[in-house]
Amino acid sequence: MTAPVGMMNWVKLLSLGLIWGASFMFISVALRDLGPLTIVAGRVGLGAIVLLVIVQLKGIGLPDWRNNSGQRVWAAALAMGFFSSAMPFALLSWGQKYVASGFAGVCMAVVPLFVLPLAHFLVPGERLTLQRGISFLVGFAGVVVLIGLDAFKLIGSDFEALARVACLGAALCYAFGAIITRLCPKTDMLSLSAAALLSATVMILPFALVLEGVPQMPSALSLAAILYLGLLPTALAQVLLVQVIRDAGPSFMSLVNYQLPVWSVLFGVVLLNEILPPQLYVSLALILGGLLLSKKRRRAIIAT
Repeated sequence: MTAPVGMMNWVKLLSLGLIWGASFMFISVALRDLGPLTIVAGRVGLGAIVLLVIVQLKGIGLPDWRNNSGQRVWAAALAMGFFSSAMPFALLSWGQKYVASGFAGVCMAVVPLFVLPLAHFLVPGERLTLQRGISFLVGFAGVVVLIGLDAFKLIGSDFEALARVACLGAALCYAFGAIITRLCPKTDMLSLSAAALLSATVMILPFALVLEGVPQMPSALSLAAILYLGLLPTALAQVLLVQVIRDAGPSFMSLVNYQLPVWSVLFGVVLLNEILPPQLYVSLALILGGLLLSKKRRRAIIAT
């Protein structure tokens, strides 16, 4: 049975697209004063603190690790922390040192296409039909156009080409995170989100301190960017995500993937004066075309 949507869920969905789409611009701003790992540690740490406070105030708490069910949930939270936060955030933050924020945003539209072949092998009932296979091939053609053939000729100091691959790697991480979230034992989603962000913080913080050291006080603009990244696309977005999935279902939630590249390109061009390569728009059309094909009669799995 299809869950009712309602006007408020449309508002929340549009809000999520705007919040996540703007995050690529704020990463570019934060990179002016801070290292990529420091940015990741700051946003997941702040997001974890906010969600931990929320679950305590609501009397939910973290999953109980003392029983088998809780241990399985914590195992999923650890994997989600790595694949949905720590690793993709690090890849995106490093990649955006060398590519435009709009490019990174377009890469996120690839996530549902990566999910298709993964779900075929890992999720019961998610078969890779002919229609889904065609949608994957169309979207993959967009990926090839997006990163360019020079990305496979990584020589010397061609960090831009490597950064393109890093952004696609982040999308692949999100796809794995989506599969893990789908297969996670049933539990309170807020509690699971808090555990995942806490796990991501524990993973990334030591690397940030060892490789980049204790950061100096950044500029007010970079500090504001970190606050935005931690409070909105990392913490608040998790809460909105849970509400939309509960009220309208995951298939409706997957519509957010169509918004992210549009917002990221818009913010990058208008506010950061980024000059985007012409092939980006061709690749965007192919990727969104693949998404439209996969959307028809498809029970979507989404990344957070």
